[in-house]
Amino acid sequence: MQIRIIAVGKIKERFLQEGIAEYLMRLRPYANVQVIEIADEKRPASASPAIESAAMEKEGDRILAAIPEGSHIIALDVLGKSWSSRDLAGSFGEWELSAKNQLAFVIGGDLGLSPAVLARSNLRLSLSKMTFTHPMARLLLLEQVYRAFRILRGEPYHK
Repeated sequence: MQIRIIAVGKIKERFLQEGIAEYLMRLRPYANVQVIEIADEKRPASASPAIESAAMEKEGDRILAAIPEGSHIIALDVLGKSWSSRDLAGSFGEWELSAKNQLAFVIGGDLGLSPAVLARSNLRLSLSKMTFTHPMARLLLLEQVYRAFRILRGEPYHK
């Protein structure tokens, strides 16, 4: 299975970089996982709603350009479906069985995801009702993907 995590912005915090690297290493036996960082659109701190909307659209265009044809697109969205880890594992099993072997998880920037990205998505998924930074969401997503594969394969995972 090929999994791409397409995320707006770079990870600056060392502890997050190390955590992400750890989960990417743990995922190697299960899937080919690639993180693609999309540049965030620069804007003034006190940008108008119109400037923010234009910035979100530009980020959205870059996200869509990074998604390979035929990918099953999962947008991380606070308004998306709330699944348990077992639900996610079950979906990975279904995706494998139905030959959806190219997954693209999409994480927006601080403005969220553009309507165009949300419209192209096959699924909107929420990590939690709580608010996390976008870099933290990347780490949490990788941990949940790893956990899903462990559950799916019947392997223990409690750490």
